[in-house]
Amino acid sequence: MFPKVISIGSFFLPTYGLLVTLGFLTGIALTLRLARRAGLDSEKVMNLAVYCALTGLAGAKLLMFVMDFDYYSRNPGTIFSISTLLSAGVYYGGFLAALIFAWFYMRRQGLPWLATADVFAPGVALGHAVGRLGCFAAGCCWGALCERPWAVTFTSPEAHELTGVPLNLPLHPAQLYESVAAGLLAWWLYRQSLKSHAPGRILGMYLVLYGIARLILETFRFHEQALPFGGPLTWTQWIAVGLAVCGLPLWRGTFTVLRRPAR
Repeated sequence: MFPKVISIGSFFLPTYGLLVTLGFLTGIALTLRLARRAGLDSEKVMNLAVYCALTGLAGAKLLMFVMDFDYYSRNPGTIFSISTLLSAGVYYGGFLAALIFAWFYMRRQGLPWLATADVFAPGVALGHAVGRLGCFAAGCCWGALCERPWAVTFTSPEAHELTGVPLNLPLHPAQLYESVAAGLLAWWLYRQSLKSHAPGRILGMYLVLYGIARLILETFRFHEQALPFGGPLTWTQWIAVGLAVCGLPLWRGTFTVLRRPAR
């Protein structure tokens, strides 16, 4: 579609990178607003957001390498290529890596785990919604073949060169589907955050609702990897199911292990 914002000789500013950065900034703004409302230390929350963003980028790329191990083992040089650098990676890899890092950071800094996770959830969803627009602009994370009137056809050779998106074929705008779903989820979570709620409830809502959405949206995505366990679900769908199951007790208020105050 529109993979480059500015191109001067061999230098270019990728649309994907610009929109991911914008998504991060908008997500942070929302998170800090909710953090102040919840009486949390804004500086610690800001530092956590930056560290989680860096950890998330690494985790997303790492899970991408794991899921496409056969390809990268045959083509190790592509690991450091521009197309890999610009690739979105696997979202759940970044989310899980950031979640694990956040747990250790919050224990060290004395931030309440569930209350802090609650203020992050709407911002994560909002940043994700904006970031998926970058995926659409770049062409990565493209959809399966589509015969509907709203199918999109990528024609930019630059997009194909950078991401491998097939050209001149009608595809589901899977990136836009996910952007809309994440945007609606961000709005819903924000509205719920303004109401009185038990710690962890907002995080639980995020895990369950995004997990369900991702389970459905993956059916519109193009997948190169073989389905694991000989079943109908992709690796991403299995992760979505697992996190949704973990989020349900938080949403219902029946999960108590992590309610202990940080030491």
